[in-house]
Amino acid sequence: MVTYLLRRLLWLFPVLFTVALVTFFIMRSAPGSPWDAEAENKRALDASTQRALEEFYGLNKPLWRQFIGYTIGDFDKEGKFVCGALCGNLGPSYRQRGRTVQNILFAAPPDGSNWDSRFGYSIRLGLLALTIAILVGIPVGIIASLKQNTWVDYLGLFGTTAGISIPSFVMGIFLIIIFASWLHWINVIPTSWDDPKFWILPALVLGFNTTAFTARLTRSAMLEILRQDYVRTARAKGLAERVVVLRHMLKNALIPVITILGPALAALVTGSFIIETIFGFPGMGRAFVQSIGQRDYSMIMGTTLIYALLVAVANLSVDIVYVFIDPRIRLEE
Repeated sequence: MVTYLLRRLLWLFPVLFTVALVTFFIMRSAPGSPWDAEAENKRALDASTQRALEEFYGLNKPLWRQFIGYTIGDFDKEGKFVCGALCGNLGPSYRQRGRTVQNILFAAPPDGSNWDSRFGYSIRLGLLALTIAILVGIPVGIIASLKQNTWVDYLGLFGTTAGISIPSFVMGIFLIIIFASWLHWINVIPTSWDDPKFWILPALVLGFNTTAFTARLTRSAMLEILRQDYVRTARAKGLAERVVVLRHMLKNALIPVITILGPALAALVTGSFIIETIFGFPGMGRAFVQSIGQRDYSMIMGTTLIYALLVAVANLSVDIVYVFIDPRIRLEE
């Protein structure tokens, strides 16, 4: 197992390198530059100032050297080697001058903890959305499978189909209209996110699709296991229905569910930029959207690499959890 984990960890480097390469050239192929206009007053910089900034940040170098310098490293004007993203240096922000990408995403406010950083906010929102998906989706799937072809099953299928079909941003706008505009229970954009009640609506919207997909997958897995011989044998032995469902059925039914929960968490964190923008949430996704509009190259590259790393680690975690869920599964050495 150790050999397998080491091999998978080593594979992260070519994967992240490929992601960085594709992102870099797509990003540079788009029209515009970080100096086209200032973020607040839309006042363009003069040509001499733009040339000075490009020389300061190394944007006047050939594209291949910029890419190698960002990912691996390059020599500065004093001849000192500066390591790149390989060493955790995600580069300076071109729009928030004087700050690095890792400082913007990971630095906590003076009176807060690391959980109050942009990265911490996005992780907490993703974990809350995944918790809702697990606590709601799995029980709904179990109940629907045990009540197959009844009104309970049909109601569950209707809800999960709607959850998969309706885009999250549509659901977000719809709930904002209801709870903010009509009922006035919440503010459209809260001034502070310290109150836990303001987290409920973004988490519900973010986890809505995942909840529905988890419920449908749990239902399908339970229905397949329901017809297995060992389930009929367990019932014939006189075991209580609760024991049959929880001990014999649910454990095996969780294998396909676990398959999607790891990547689902990564998807909830990496795909939260739409929800964060709608609710004005101070997370990493909102900063990513802003950096795209501002052509902040380092922010785009750094955030994309973090997202890719989260997805890769989530997939690796699923493979490890398999072993504990089902002892029959063994990771290849």
